Amino acid sequence: MNSSSRSTLAIAATALSFLLLTSACTSGTDNDRDESTGKKDVATGGKAFATADKETAELGSDAEPGVFPRTVKHANGTTEIAERPKRVVVLDTGELDDVLALGITPVGMVTTEGANAVPSYLADQVEGVDTVGTINELDLEAIATLEPDLILGSQLRADTLHDELESIAPTVFSIRPGFPWKENFILVGEALGMEDEATDVLNDYAKATDELDDSVDGNPTISLVRFMPERLRLYGNKSLIGVILDDAGLARPESQDIDELAVEISPENLDQAGGDYVFYTSYGDPEATGETTALSGSQWAGLPAVKDDRAIRVEDDVWFLGLGPIGAEQIVDDLDEYLTN
Repeated sequence: MNSSSRSTLAIAATALSFLLLTSACTSGTDNDRDESTGKKDVATGGKAFATADKETAELGSDAEPGVFPRTVKHANGTTEIAERPKRVVVLDTGELDDVLALGITPVGMVTTEGANAVPSYLADQVEGVDTVGTINELDLEAIATLEPDLILGSQLRADTLHDELESIAPTVFSIRPGFPWKENFILVGEALGMEDEATDVLNDYAKATDELDDSVDGNPTISLVRFMPERLRLYGNKSLIGVILDDAGLARPESQDIDELAVEISPENLDQAGGDYVFYTSYGDPEATGETTALSGSQWAGLPAVKDDRAIRVEDDVWFLGLGPIGAEQIVDDLDEYLTN
C-alpha cells in the first residue's frame, strides 16, 4: 500500500468520556457466549467491553500507543501512516461519530439520504465542515482538494474506490459499518494514534450498559421497527442497536433474535413486530416510507405494546445511522428513560 509523507503537526486531542450503552451482537462466525454474563467475547487485558466481530477485531496496528510512523492493517490491506493525522476525511456517519468522540473535527465528511443530511445529534459539532458527496456517491475531486492526511471509510461502502482514495491520502477501511461499531471505533483510534483514548470511551460504555442491565425490572422483549421506502424492517442482532441491547442483557422477540441485520416484512404482516416495547422510526419522510399509513391501521393499533403505551418513536439518525460511541451514548440514555421510568 501507499505511504504518506505529508507533513502534519502533532495534535493533542483529549478523548471525550461517555456513558454509553451496548454491544456484543452476534456474528455468523462468532457465537462464543460467556454463560456467566450472556455476552459475546468478553474482553480482558484492560478492556471491559465485549466484541461483536472477531474478524474486525483483528484489524489495527501493533505500534506503541501514540507512536508514529505506524502500519495499520485494515479491510483492504495495510496502510503506512507517517505522522499523526491532522486533516481527516470521513466517508460514513460511523466514522464521523468516531472522530468526534475522540475530539477531532474532520475537514471533510459525507452526507446521507435520511431525514437529515447530517445526523442531527452531530450537526452542531460539524458546522462549517466541507462535504465530499454522499455515502453512496463520493466526490473524489472534493476530497483531493481538502488535502487530507487520512481517509476513513469502509470496504462495504467504497471498496471499488479504495485505490483512488489511497492515491490521495492514507486510507483505512473497516470491513463494514453497523454491528462491529466498537471494533471500528478501535480501528479509527489506532489509525489516529489514540487507541488508549478509544479504549477508555468503550470501557465507560461497558459500565453504562451494565448499569442499565441492573436497573431494568424483569425481562422485557424489545422490538425494533424501521420503515423504509418500499420495505419494512425488523432489526436483528447484527445491527448497532442489536449489539447495544445484547450488551445490556435485554431480550428480543424470537423473530428478531437472529444473527442477521434485519428481516423484511410486508406492511400486511405488521403484527409480527410485537414485543413488550416497540421502538420505531423511519428512514426519510414518514409519508414516503409508509409509517404514517401503518400507524393508522388496525394491525398497529392491535399490538400489545401500542395498547400499553409502550410503542415509542425514536430518532433514526441516532438509532440506525449513528454507528459510533456518541450515538450509542444517546441510545443508552433513551433506553434508560423509557425502560426504567
